[in-house]
Amino acid sequence: MIFLYLFLTFFEIGLFGFGGGYAMISLIQGQVVSRWHWLSMGEFTNVIAISQMTPGPVGINSATHCGYMAVKNADFDAPMAILGSATATFALVLPSFILMLLISKMLMKYMHTTTRRGCVFGPASCRSRTSGAAALLLMTAENFSTPDNPWHFYISIALFVATFCGHQIPKNQSYRHDRLCRFCGSLVTILINRADQICLTSPINYSFDHSNIKVWRGDSGTLADKSTGCPVITSVA
Repeated sequence: MIFLYLFLTFFEIGLFGFGGGYAMISLIQGQVVSRWHWLSMGEFTNVIAISQMTPGPVGINSATHCGYMAVKNADFDAPMAILGSATATFALVLPSFILMLLISKMLMKYMHTTTRRGCVFGPASCRSRTSGAAALLLMTAENFSTPDNPWHFYISIALFVATFCGHQIPKNQSYRHDRLCRFCGSLVTILINRADQICLTSPINYSFDHSNIKVWRGDSGTLADKSTGCPVITSVA
């Protein structure tokens, strides 16, 4: 039954998803995360990251990975997950294929008419809005964290600002944008690995005070998170 729902869901996304792959991200998220709960928000964010690194349109790549993860999370084996991936991908491209077959004969005849221009450039004008909505939907506490976890939160904000500034570079200087993204990714990796090393090398002592649990870092005496051992900015009464 999940394969039927996958087909209908991504067929609907392909039918109404104007503006390119990035404009489809918010539609895909609304279906696979919010409506059907096939993926968690963290898994969907990983899917978007992998789709951007994989050759091909980001919308089709997202459908491919979402179909695989949806079936895999439903406790099916790998061959069935691959079938789910193929189902989602086929359903996403099928509406465009059908529409192009229907209008291909009329396209050359009405190419220079005002109606044709409006049909083509009208939805394209909304692309930046839908892409911005997709970006805002990904800016959740699960992805960006909160100020209670300063390492994750402020690094995410810095990376977002750096990427935004990089997109302002003209297209003829895209190599600078590529270098900037590489630098930011390397910097984030170094900082996160450094934070993990600090957390792993410091012992943790647990002490109980009535019903409250105080977790203290053994070497510095600072308050630490019980689950990770990393320092947290909070107070225990």
